Amino acid sequence: MKQVLFICMHNSSRSQMAEGLLNAYYGKEYKAYSAGIKPSNINPYIVKVMAEIGIDISKKRSKSIEEFRKKIFDIVITVCDHAKEECLYFPGKRNIHKNFKDPSQIKGSEDFILEGTRHIRDEIMDWILETFYIKPKNFKQKA
Repeated sequence: MKQVLFICMHNSSRSQMAEGLLNAYYGKEYKAYSAGIKPSNINPYIVKVMAEIGIDISKKRSKSIEEFRKKIFDIVITVCDHAKEECLYFPGKRNIHKNFKDPSQIKGSEDFILEGTRHIRDEIMDWILETFYIKPKNFKQKA
C-alpha cells in the first residue's frame, strides 16, 4: 500500500478533503494522510460537503507536518501555492504540486459558501480520480 501525504497551509480544508477522498476511493491501494504548515481548525463547511458524498471527516483534526517528519512517503502532494513556497521540500519518493482554491476565502451567505466549497471538493475529487486511477487487472485496451 502506497503512503501519500497531502500538505496545505493550515490542514483545514483542501488537504483534509484530498485525504478523505483518496482513502474513500482508493483505500485498498493508498493510505492518505494530511498535514499543514501552520495547522488550525478544520473548516466546518468541508465537513458538511464531504458528508454529502458519504465521507465522514467529522472526527479529523488539523495536524502539523512535524508529526510526519520521520515517516517516509511514496508521494507528497502540496495542494496550495503557499504550502509549496513554505514547505520547500518534504521527503517523498515522488513530489507533486496541484493548487486548489481555498474554501476559507469564500465569503457570503451560508448557501454561497457551501456551493463554492462543493465546487472545490469536486475539483479535488476529479483530480484524485484522474491522478490515482488504477486500471483493473486483466484490462485490455481496444485497438
